Amino acid sequence: MTTYLTPALAWRRMREGNERFVAGESSHPNQDSSRRSSLVENQHPFAVIFGCSDSRLAAEIIFDVGLGDVFVVRTAGQVIDDAVLGSLEYSVGVLGVPLIAILGHDSCGAVSATKAAVDTGEMPPGFIRDLVERITPSVLTSMRQDKHEVNDMVVEHVKQTSQRLVDSSRVISDAVESGRTAVIGLSYSLAEGRANVVSGIGEL
Repeated sequence: MTTYLTPALAWRRMREGNERFVAGESSHPNQDSSRRSSLVENQHPFAVIFGCSDSRLAAEIIFDVGLGDVFVVRTAGQVIDDAVLGSLEYSVGVLGVPLIAILGHDSCGAVSATKAAVDTGEMPPGFIRDLVERITPSVLTSMRQDKHEVNDMVVEHVKQTSQRLVDSSRVISDAVESGRTAVIGLSYSLAEGRANVVSGIGEL
């Protein structure tokens, strides 16, 4: 069966799961063998979560969902590249997912590394440099707004990532314009376990 949830209902389901997680009352749905068997032929996730790779940001646990519920894409600092765009376009264009959640978090190492590079003028070695280059615009925007804390920069980066997704992908922007999909920006508190809304694009 296809997911016929609206973007708003998909977000409500995510939010309710997160509230259970925060309260220590997770129900761990859709994690048994019968659920596993039912998904062999197809999948109908109700949301796609594009989040940071940080080990403390396990998407299915944070939102108390199970197998087949969410399509997950993760990179350090939730940095967009062509593979990310392709994965997100697949989730929206082929799977018909009604909600894209961008998930950043406080004390993000990738954003901290970018702040350090901007502050010192010294770029990190190897491919970490690529991450830093992609996060730098968010850090600079935050600084121009006189917000110099890493957590402020994380919020700005979530907002910019959301906007960049819609600007970069015709598949996603068309889905948002038609009301089939929305993009929500979330900043996760490692201590509290709560995902707070920081931005939204589309009808939520």
